[in-house]
Amino acid sequence: MRARPFLTDGTVGCVTANHAVSPALAELADVCGVATNYVDAHGVRREVSASTLRAVLAAMGVGVGVGGDDDEVGAAERAALDALRIRPWKRVLPPTLVSRQGTAIGCPVHVPRGAIVDVSVRLEGTDVPLVLLPLDEPRVAREVDGLPMERVTLEIPDTVPAGWHCVTAVVEASDSEPLSSECTLLVYPPTIPIPAGLDERRAVGLAAQIYQVRSERSWGVGDLADLGELAGWAGRELGADFVLVNPMHAGEPFVPVGPSPYLPTSRRFASPLYLRPELVPEYAELSRADRQRVDELARTAAAANCADTIDRDNSWAAKLEALRILFAVPLSRSRGECFDSFVEGQQPGILGFATWCALAGEYGPDWSVWPEDLRDPESEAVARYARDHPEEIRFHQWLQWLVSEQRSHAQQDAVGAGMRLGIVHDLAVGVHPTGADAWSLSNSLARGVSVGAPPDVYNQRGQDWSQPPLRPDALAEEGYRPFRDIVRAALRDSGGIRIDHILGLFRLWWIPQGSAPTAGTYVHYDHEAMLGVLALEASRAGAVVVGEDLGTVAPGVRGTLSDLGILGTSVMWFEQANDAPISPENYRRLCMASVTTHDLPPTAGYAELVHVDIREELGQLVGDVDDERRGAAAEVDAFTAAVRERGLLEGGSPEDLVVALHRFVAGSSSLLFAVSVADLVGDRRPVNVPGTSDEYPNWRVPLSGPAGDVVGMEQLRGSGLARRVMGAAGCGQV
Repeated sequence: MRARPFLTDGTVGCVTANHAVSPALAELADVCGVATNYVDAHGVRREVSASTLRAVLAAMGVGVGVGGDDDEVGAAERAALDALRIRPWKRVLPPTLVSRQGTAIGCPVHVPRGAIVDVSVRLEGTDVPLVLLPLDEPRVAREVDGLPMERVTLEIPDTVPAGWHCVTAVVEASDSEPLSSECTLLVYPPTIPIPAGLDERRAVGLAAQIYQVRSERSWGVGDLADLGELAGWAGRELGADFVLVNPMHAGEPFVPVGPSPYLPTSRRFASPLYLRPELVPEYAELSRADRQRVDELARTAAAANCADTIDRDNSWAAKLEALRILFAVPLSRSRGECFDSFVEGQQPGILGFATWCALAGEYGPDWSVWPEDLRDPESEAVARYARDHPEEIRFHQWLQWLVSEQRSHAQQDAVGAGMRLGIVHDLAVGVHPTGADAWSLSNSLARGVSVGAPPDVYNQRGQDWSQPPLRPDALAEEGYRPFRDIVRAALRDSGGIRIDHILGLFRLWWIPQGSAPTAGTYVHYDHEAMLGVLALEASRAGAVVVGEDLGTVAPGVRGTLSDLGILGTSVMWFEQANDAPISPENYRRLCMASVTTHDLPPTAGYAELVHVDIREELGQLVGDVDDERRGAAAEVDAFTAAVRERGLLEGGSPEDLVVALHRFVAGSSSLLFAVSVADLVGDRRPVNVPGTSDEYPNWRVPLSGPAGDVVGMEQLRGSGLARRVMGAAGCGQV
């Protein structure tokens, strides 16, 4: 049996040496939250090269010099360090202050020596300022650019409620006009409330790649109508409490459409690919000729519902034509007012997104090759383009409104069928480097680097996800508004949210452009601020939060998450210790348990070592193939023995093992249990093979039966295996 692939205790093994990092560079990296060493998945401490540190610092806007002799480089490093140390003294208030509700914090204010300063907090939703008083401690003095300055610290009391507040400081010096400065104050709740009833009875639900779940009326891709049907069936007939879906973030607005839901063009807006055109109310107002054309497009697209590869381009091309026809229908007065209200509530972000969509239609989706004056979203050229193309921009705003409507209907279908949570949406780690968010949030994203992961047992060469990371310093400067908007979008019309790679709210693996994934390092974020945003917004939405906390987990992370009421993730295949399965009774209670995950084959496929076959075929294995196969077989044998010893295995077929393994995990006390839809039909093929792109049809594999035959919603509803598996998982109505 293989060793447990993921270490969580930070154990340090042997140390690799790196003599190229100067003390100044190491200190500079530390000040910026850039790791100079890290512990890998095998417990080995790895030192980070000077070239990686310099590239990552440069991506954060910290120039450290890459040319010249050692003395020149050293001088540049020391100068950059001095500039960072003095930066807080050159501003009156810090960019953002963060506090847990019920905890008092200090508010540092930097003013000229002898100046009078008045500081107050304007609470969210009120106009009455709360005046702050200084703490009983001496002022700190320092000279800045030849001017005597001092720092005074005032107290933000523990009575400030949770919310987005604003701190204002008015400084009056004898030799200048009064100066006003503001900063964001985020006060987050002590914990995210667990939805009522989950403490008494676990919620069992489905995990679905919704584009896979197609019905006879789908346009070649599973959509929001299919999601509503799936949720309605699972809630009424199986007693399921939720459906966890893949990220439904916005993709490219025109063909070709990228297949990965985890590499969207925007995380703040949704994909109209998931629309069902016939359900748009204006369909009823179409002329006979236009309705015939839309119906013809639907029939043509539906012919792909049985195809062995999901073709998003074919589906979106048909839907886009149909939606253009529907857009030409005038909205009723009430519908028009509803649309206008939606757009107003989404400003200013939706204008920028729709403008990018319009520009992408004319110049292509890669904004980095657009005319130079259009690459800056704040430029006059972009504003002029928006003024000159109002209908095209309105069209893309209209699409977002339709998605919001149909997404809301899916949640209503779920709750109406008795689900306690309904739809649980997934939040991807990042966005496409040349997409809408990378353009409109360009000041918040780091350039010259991408996000990924260091090597581990399952991805022995590491991973490069080709996504630009958010800059920690830029997030603070903007009061964490970009992240807040992303979280709000995912929480809209949902009963919960899953945060993919929630460890990224603590640290992310940054890889310099042109380097292998092994040549990266961790960049640390203000996790209190990031989690505070999540806690405040989820509490307001009444949503449960699940963090995907797999991988190399730094000490203390899981404790911090559970303390806030954020559920972790327990995948059965990863729950091993000392070459043996961990008893499900020892799984974490505050987690979402599952047998498998979308980065592994469905359970029957994993038991048949499909993952080893694929990785061997694609050349992903670093070690001996036979050793890998023996280890994988031993792992499956160990879990098979565990369910047999407990009397959970009732037969010898692969489907019997799938049922038994779900009975095994049902023995845990976890609050949530997610069952893969693929396991309900005996599917074998994984939807994704990490570390690959075109080598494998990632995110394009349809839902299939044991023999590879395509399975639709109609067949799923009649699946006897589905009822057996959900019954084994403890679903109430089965």
